[in-house]
Amino acid sequence: QLQLVESGGGLVQPGGSLRLSCAASGGTLAHFAVGWFRQSPGKEREGVSAITESSRGRTNYKDSVKGRFTVIRDDAKNTVYLQMNNLKPEDTGVYYCAAEVLGQGTLEIGDYDYWGQGTQVTVSS
Repeated sequence: QLQLVESGGGLVQPGGSLRLSCAASGGTLAHFAVGWFRQSPGKEREGVSAITESSRGRTNYKDSVKGRFTVIRDDAKNTVYLQMNNLKPEDTGVYYCAAEVLGQGTLEIGDYDYWGQGTQVTVSS
């Protein structure tokens, strides 16, 4: 059973940066697509970014984070990162990583099979 653990969240000022990590155990993360989702206060969970399984090498981003967020694989560490730059208050929320067996890297919650427990990101001055 694949298990995912997120880390790297915290409090950051607008314009700042954070790097979230999604570390996997119980399976090889390179065989899965990995998505990052967030749930902001009072809103439904939404897809933010995703990366296909390792051999396809494609990424996918929500329009509002394009140019600011980058999703990166480190297959040697069985980890996927979300580098978030120029953070805005509207990026505040609980960030979850998830793994998709089919490897397509969509931003659709229902396509994902395994989920982490989430990490809080707060962007505030």
